[in-house]
Amino acid sequence: MSATEKEPLFSAKNIKLLTGPLGKNNPITVQVLGICSALAVTVKLKPALVMALSVTVVVAVSNVVISALRSHIPDRIRIIVQLVVIATLVIIVDQLLKAYAFDVSKQLSIFVGLIITNCIIMGRLEAFALSNKPWQSFLDGVGNGAGYGIILIVVAFFRELLGSGSIMGYPVIQKLGLYSAGYENNGMMILPPMALILVGLIIWFQRSRDKSLIEKK
Repeated sequence: MSATEKEPLFSAKNIKLLTGPLGKNNPITVQVLGICSALAVTVKLKPALVMALSVTVVVAVSNVVISALRSHIPDRIRIIVQLVVIATLVIIVDQLLKAYAFDVSKQLSIFVGLIITNCIIMGRLEAFALSNKPWQSFLDGVGNGAGYGIILIVVAFFRELLGSGSIMGYPVIQKLGLYSAGYENNGMMILPPMALILVGLIIWFQRSRDKSLIEKK
């Protein structure tokens, strides 16, 4: 590619930034980041969806901002600048949730604020946004946010279905008539250890299908 030619917005390299975190470079199952929120907000599917969307927005926008400012940020204060950007975005997201989805905001409680310390976001700023252009940084943020969100949604789906008998509050098990057949909600599914077990099962399933993810000793 010559110096005058522009790389297509959705070149193969850029598409990989979006799709990589969904599989072989997933922030939770491969990089083992963001586990705390996977344990804390996946009892119900709705708050998990909101948390996934919130983190995706924060990591994508913060990636763009830091990438755009990367040439003007002194190295010695870069962490402070990153935290200020993340904290500002998290406050905006928190206020929007309180204004338009107050019930979900109450369920998420302090965990929205804890997005500030989410190691996925800080990791992408340090590893990618500080050395890449805004568009690529945006795609990287969306990809990693989506990869994080997919795991939260899968875990929350099974925890709510098997633990409460519902999906998004809709009584699925009751409508299927499984209670009359003897089914009882599994109380273990709504306890934090089951979230960790489900994440572990997802990691096992992924690595059993892709041997390249297993570290070679």
